[in-house]
Amino acid sequence: MGTLRQTQIPPSELPRYGAERLSGIRCIATQFEPGSPSDAILTTMALQRLDVLAVLALTGTGFTRRGGGATGYIQSTYLAHLVPHPEQRWLVSAPIDLDDLAQQDFLALAEGLEAEFSHAFTALQVEDERDRVLVVGLFTNNQTPEHFEQRLEELERLVDSAGGEVMETMFQKRPRPHPQTVLGAGKVQEVALAAQTVGANLIVFDRDLSPMQVRNLEDMVGLRVVDRTELILDIFAQRAKSGAGKLQVELAQLEYQMPRLKGRGQSLSRQGGGIGTRGPGETKLETERRAIQRRIQRLQQEVNQLQAHRARLRHRRQDDNLPSIAVVGYTNAGKSTLVNTLTNSEVYAADQLFATLDPTTRRLAITDPATNDTTQLVVTDTVGFIEELPASLMDAFRATLEEVTEADALLHVVDVSHPAWQDQIHWVMRILKDMPIVPGPMLLVFNKADRVSSEELAIAQEEYPQALFISATERLGLETLRSRLLQLIDYAVTV
Repeated sequence: MGTLRQTQIPPSELPRYGAERLSGIRCIATQFEPGSPSDAILTTMALQRLDVLAVLALTGTGFTRRGGGATGYIQSTYLAHLVPHPEQRWLVSAPIDLDDLAQQDFLALAEGLEAEFSHAFTALQVEDERDRVLVVGLFTNNQTPEHFEQRLEELERLVDSAGGEVMETMFQKRPRPHPQTVLGAGKVQEVALAAQTVGANLIVFDRDLSPMQVRNLEDMVGLRVVDRTELILDIFAQRAKSGAGKLQVELAQLEYQMPRLKGRGQSLSRQGGGIGTRGPGETKLETERRAIQRRIQRLQQEVNQLQAHRARLRHRRQDDNLPSIAVVGYTNAGKSTLVNTLTNSEVYAADQLFATLDPTTRRLAITDPATNDTTQLVVTDTVGFIEELPASLMDAFRATLEEVTEADALLHVVDVSHPAWQDQIHWVMRILKDMPIVPGPMLLVFNKADRVSSEELAIAQEEYPQALFISATERLGLETLRSRLLQLIDYAVTV
């Protein structure tokens, strides 16, 4: 008894819940309005995955049946239930007589529906084993429409890089995030209903969520909820190949998990594979916090040792009088492709976010065409930067980022074909500014110049007249780049 909001049972507390089954609850509802049940009532039915919903439309004062006879208050009845159809969420009957409603075999109806849902769910799983993701954004007052749209597009690419498939993208415009659920209560219901409709098994938000917000959303939606930082950490967990990279990723994940231990495993399991579940795993809740804290301390010691080891390697290169250049830039700007092209090496490169995680150092020999003197230097390909790089990653990857601060000079690669290349330059420079040691001189290089029009190139040239414009894949402008690298190194070692 009560309003729709008061009587709604959280998905985690239903007797049964899942895309392939109904909840095991049949509900009778009443309404004074004539006609079929409203969308609000049907939405509640869908969110709770009720077996069936019987709606009794009442009259306020009773009525007389045709031909006379007894009076009553039930004017008409309706029977509603879910259907496993991508374009139709539910089915509502025409008005039926109360006696006909009472003769319905609800158990057989529910079992038949559940069999159909099970078949549809199995076909969905066989068709694609990847996570089926519903992306959710919050458009606040401190964002421009262009920046918000680009941020959502970047989140979709992050989901793709993590191995998920974006089924649908939703957003809400609010002055500020709701402290309990980020979105408003009505929008959370829309998200839950959309997730059921598209068959999503994961919700990804475009911002960092507090542990309380994650728990509240998971209780209301009935699916795993992952924020932007956890998504990036998952990508790093997949990309780390070296022992050092895996070490740093695990440290970042554990530091992220520490404040989120309470409540995990009580409502929804975080195990079983998929985005947000890869990495160090879980232990029992009562011992988990102490175990993770001890593990973090050991990992921090190992990262310190890793720093010392890389420092010795850098000193060895300095003893060999080899100047060093660190290649930095926003993720997917083409850094690894450029290093491969310059050094004729095979650093892994792909058209995806964070394709390269572990830093790779290669030798590069450049011959001065005027004097025929050959200069030997080392080029280090570093992890790509991103807007609002998680603080846990900045801390855990300090050994990797020292390759940037210890380099003699920086080569900042920018994807000029990206519509938000100005913002990407801003975020890279902001991260570099937060480094404990100010990096050396920097050369700005606009990559993928073959993918933009001459008008777009002119805008970038006017804003950055000292920058170079190249194409690493088409090998355009590389000779000029080599000459400028010689000038950059000469300036760096003499200053």
